[in-house]
Amino acid sequence: MSKFFPESELIINPDGSIFHLHLKPEFLADKVILVGDPGRVKQVAGFFDGIECDVENREFHTITGNYKGKRITVQSTGIGCDNIDIVLNELDACANIDFSTRMEKDQLRCLSIVRIGTCGGLQPFTPTGTFIASVKSIGFDGLLNFYAGRNDVCDLEFEEAFRQHMDWNPQLGAPYVIDADKELIDRVAGDDMVRGVTIACGGFFGPQGRELRIPLADPMQNEKVERFEYKGYHITNFEMESSAVAGLSKLLGHKAMTCCMVIANRLAKQANASYKNSIDTLIEKVLDRI
Repeated sequence: MSKFFPESELIINPDGSIFHLHLKPEFLADKVILVGDPGRVKQVAGFFDGIECDVENREFHTITGNYKGKRITVQSTGIGCDNIDIVLNELDACANIDFSTRMEKDQLRCLSIVRIGTCGGLQPFTPTGTFIASVKSIGFDGLLNFYAGRNDVCDLEFEEAFRQHMDWNPQLGAPYVIDADKELIDRVAGDDMVRGVTIACGGFFGPQGRELRIPLADPMQNEKVERFEYKGYHITNFEMESSAVAGLSKLLGHKAMTCCMVIANRLAKQANASYKNSIDTLIEKVLDRI
């Protein structure tokens, strides 16, 4: 029996669009590119051959158009896994809930979702400018722990090895480890992206081991992260969204992955603040391969 979603759970605007994104279901493509920065939506859509939808609300900007015969939606999320919770659930609602009846559709759509972002490299082989495809993501955010089925989709052995290595503080949310979709990784990452393990942090400063005026609870966190090894896997980079993108997508039946350009190498203590033009190369690769 199909599930019914009351008004309090699925909020639909008077114009028939989903609450936060202001997106109408008919304007959602099966291929979706996520970006954090709302300004990057136009940068991605600048490669499109034509545009059919352009809507904005708060940090959420959506453009749907065509690129070399492919219909693609590019969607901004803002920063952080909390925003990914909004975006993934509302995109899935547009795809798989009938807004007129508030019932789950009989035939469910599977979206292919690629997040394009920036990150901090954590290994000598990830200098600034490196493209990293997140084969696995470790969520420091705790978001997936609120959903049923979390243990069914996560790599529990990897999680336990990581917790033991880090001497994980129980006051922190339990970290979770989630795989990106293998077919999507193979297609988009190709042979010119580093396939790595990404930590998605719940903040930019303390959670990523940056110390300004507030001392860190664990000053050795980053050193332990850099030394971690499990079955040949090493942690390659920090960012703030990949775990929620992969985790929610897997629970909802979508394919998802994250690929980022390294704009700072924490090991070398180097950063490139003028990266915005050079990310065009990564954008074009994803558009061609999604």
